[in-house]
Amino acid sequence: MPLRSSLLRQLENPKLSADSRAELRCELAKGFEDKGEYEDAREALGELWSRIGERPQIEGLQSSIGAEVLLRAGVLTGAIGSKNQITDAQETAKNLISESLAIFKSLGFKKKIAEAQTELALCYWRTGEYNEARDVLTDTLKQLTSDSELKAKAVLRLAIVELDAARTNEGLGILTEHASLFQRINNQTLKGSYHVTLGNALENLWSAESQSEYLDRALIEYAAASYHFEEAEHRCYRANVENNLGFLYFKINRCKEAHEHLDKARRILTSLKDSVTLAQVDETRARVFLKQKRNFEAEKVARLAVRTLEESDRQSLLAEALITHGRALSRLRKYSVALLAFRRAIDISQQTGSLNSASEAALTAFQEIGKHLISDEGRGLPEGREFADEIRRFEHDLIKHALDISQGSVTHAANHLGISYQSLGYMLQTKHKDLLAARTPVRKRRRR
Repeated sequence: MPLRSSLLRQLENPKLSADSRAELRCELAKGFEDKGEYEDAREALGELWSRIGERPQIEGLQSSIGAEVLLRAGVLTGAIGSKNQITDAQETAKNLISESLAIFKSLGFKKKIAEAQTELALCYWRTGEYNEARDVLTDTLKQLTSDSELKAKAVLRLAIVELDAARTNEGLGILTEHASLFQRINNQTLKGSYHVTLGNALENLWSAESQSEYLDRALIEYAAASYHFEEAEHRCYRANVENNLGFLYFKINRCKEAHEHLDKARRILTSLKDSVTLAQVDETRARVFLKQKRNFEAEKVARLAVRTLEESDRQSLLAEALITHGRALSRLRKYSVALLAFRRAIDISQQTGSLNSASEAALTAFQEIGKHLISDEGRGLPEGREFADEIRRFEHDLIKHALDISQGSVTHAANHLGISYQSLGYMLQTKHKDLLAARTPVRKRRRR
């Protein structure tokens, strides 16, 4: 707060040059950014930039200061655009940050080059372009040879990319390798982000391996994250921790505690008017409702989450919400609508390169409407012949996808789909003979 007051007082000086005023505005805006107060940061830029879609006013400024204005406008375009679901905001942000990056490169400003690349990677992550984000961050970390807050930010974002791309061990390895870096820095927001990301990795391992040690450690990391975010006065990140805790308690069948943490997250996010993160909270709550067999409530909440995320650039989150909505619709026996939700989730996941999410949607479809997927010719289906044909097409696509990623192995494809080897073999021999060519040759057993 004292720094903000000091900067504001300096801005009141009528004798400031245009360059000095722009430099002060950027410094003030960055301070608000670090606390997640993006609208305040936008206002801090004043006459330099007022809203998304507007070109920043950099004419007459020194090239380095103009590049800084472009960078701040790009960062805020990405953050505000993500929060308010503004169409093409991430592409606009990428363009502004890339323009600033080109100027910093021409000037040889290595630290600013690394900062711009780290922010550019964040835009790629928001749009689900994990490979691009990973490449940019890997290159950035090669440039950052000494410990700093900027290096810590790049490390964190690379770990988050790996976790979102279902590469938990890689993400955990990055965090473990750089643990001492986060112990040395003083930035409370980055410290909190480290602990929550580590908590996410441990939670993922607990889900995969069911070891209670991982669960206990995840809860400890989330508690540490909440402490640091409270110290940093970062309300949005505190809300994210509450959402994570709600999801974790959902996983261990403690639904009452899950709702309590989700309520806390929702109160914070409502005050921040952050509809995208609110949609994430709603998607988590829908899962809790499903576990409690409150299927009508689950469908309603999941539908709201889907509608919100459809208007955002967060395609990976939309795919997750569609899977949950499909599951709720299936429990209500609305099979044809559920099928559409699962199809959309798979299509979106494949477009963003998230094979893990596509696999989850396929497996969930088999689990939820499996008896319809394997019914011969769709006899007895309540929704008619047209639905049966759609089921057959969907079944064909899922089996083909499973065989592709299993390199033709029927055993692995069956495991991927959550059905037996015999069931998949029967489906190939009877209903999907065109896919027999995609399987590896059957090994003949030697007679004794």
